Amino acid sequence: MEVPVSAGQDQRAYRSHVLPITDRLSRLPYWLLAAGMLAVFFFWIILNNDDSRTIFHAVRQGMWTTIYVSVVAYVLALLVGLLLALMRVYQSRVAQEIASFYVEIVRGIPMLVLLYYISFVGAPALVKAVNWLASPLIDAGMMSAVSVRQLDFTARAILALTLGYGAFISEILRAGIESISKEQMEAAQTEGATYWQTMRFILLPQAVRNVLPALGNELIAMLKDSALVSALGVQDITQLGKVYSASTFKFFETYSIVALLYLVMTLGLAMVVRWLEKRLEN
Repeated sequence: MEVPVSAGQDQRAYRSHVLPITDRLSRLPYWLLAAGMLAVFFFWIILNNDDSRTIFHAVRQGMWTTIYVSVVAYVLALLVGLLLALMRVYQSRVAQEIASFYVEIVRGIPMLVLLYYISFVGAPALVKAVNWLASPLIDAGMMSAVSVRQLDFTARAILALTLGYGAFISEILRAGIESISKEQMEAAQTEGATYWQTMRFILLPQAVRNVLPALGNELIAMLKDSALVSALGVQDITQLGKVYSASTFKFFETYSIVALLYLVMTLGLAMVVRWLEKRLEN
């Protein structure tokens, strides 16, 4: 025997099924849909055009260099930034002044200038310092002197990006740490936790969660700024595109593909960061 369904039940069932769909459609990022369609259109052009395929194969090898430089430099910059942030919030005037001096000086230098300075001034000075410290071993024949040429430009570029972005990341982490109420620190120390235990298990996890969007933006910014390493001749996407366009004079086609590759990588990172934000919210 069928049970009659009232009009009110029909309306509730309609709302339960239809309204969630319309709600999801209203929150759909149409800009992302448009960007995805544009990327698909350009990739379709690349696949169906001989010149575009040639350009794509010429510059795609630089993608791995770009990703490698960006990821390694970002991880190292996180460590440098964390150290500087902890120094700036530590209850020591000397540590605060040293970290503040570094952060303010480095943040005031353009990234390209810092890249040149680290590559052509800092790297030779570092090699000389290593040879001076290891001079007893070198004189004893236990090791050979280090040459500047052994430090390739990829490593110098990673070092420059690390030192530059470490200063910016330190300010983000410092702001995240200081956004946590001091009562939590006092309560943890009252329970017998040390300063570093409180920082590690209570303050830092909350601070990272609060500043995750800013840290994600720094990763995207570093990925884009990694194009500056082409000024040193590092074979990234920009450098390979520059070399290919200079030899073929196909500047529009080449730099369109270079821009598309950067756009795909940055949008992909942005989606990963947003996914992490939602996971942390839950």
